[in-house]
Amino acid sequence: MPRIVLITGASRGIGASIAEKFLKNNDIVYLNYNKSAKEALSLANKYPNAKTIKCDVSKEIEVQNMLNFIEKESGKLDIVVNNAGIAIDTLIEDKTTDNFKNILNVNLIGPFLVSKYAQKLMTKGSIINIASTNAFDTYYPYSLDYDASKAGLVSLTHNLAVLYAPNIRVNAVAPGWINTQMNQNLDENFKKEECSKILLNRFGEPEEVAELVFFLASPAASYINNTVIRIDGGFYR
Repeated sequence: MPRIVLITGASRGIGASIAEKFLKNNDIVYLNYNKSAKEALSLANKYPNAKTIKCDVSKEIEVQNMLNFIEKESGKLDIVVNNAGIAIDTLIEDKTTDNFKNILNVNLIGPFLVSKYAQKLMTKGSIINIASTNAFDTYYPYSLDYDASKAGLVSLTHNLAVLYAPNIRVNAVAPGWINTQMNQNLDENFKKEECSKILLNRFGEPEEVAELVFFLASPAASYINNTVIRIDGGFYR
C-alpha cells in the first residue's frame, strides 16, 4: 500500500533525489516548493504519484494551509522529510540581522512548523530532518548562520523524538559535502582541499543521501529513533 509522503524543498538537489526515491517506490509524494515551480513541475510530470504543493515553510499560515490541503486530499501522512534549507555565505561584516533571521526561519523554524502540524495527521510514521555536519564539527565562518541553524535542527530532532514517541520516529541525517547546485560554484582549489579531508576522497551524491533517508523511513529502520546519522564519506581534520 503506498505511503503518503511530504518532502519540503523537493524541487532540486537532495530534496529532488529523495522525492524520486519514494516516487519510484510508488509512494504518493507531495513535492513542496517555494520559488522553484518549474523544477517541481518538471519532476512531478515524470510520475503519476507526484503532487506539487507551494508553501514557504517559514510562514505559519502557509504551513497550516499546506497540511490542511494534504489532510483533505489524502487524510493522513506517513512520512515527513524536512529538507528545505538555504545558505548565504558572506563575511560576518556583511551579514545582517535580517539575513540571519531568514536563515533560521527557513532552516529551523520551518521544520518546527511542518513537524508541529504534520504530526496531527500521523498516527504513526517517521519524520526525518536534513541537518548537516556543519551542526557538529565542520564549521565555516562564512556560514556561521547556516551552521547555527543546523545545530538547532539537531536539537529540535531530539526533542521531537521525545515528544512524539512511541508512535512517530524522529531522526536526522547530517550530510557533509554533497554535489548539489548549492555547491556547483565552489572554487576548484577549495574543493580539492576539502576532498583531501574526506576518507573516500570525493563529494557525495544526492542519490546516496536519498538512499539513507529512504531506509530510515522504512520498516527496516523501525528501531532507529532519536538518532542523527552522518553521511560524509568519513570527513576528518
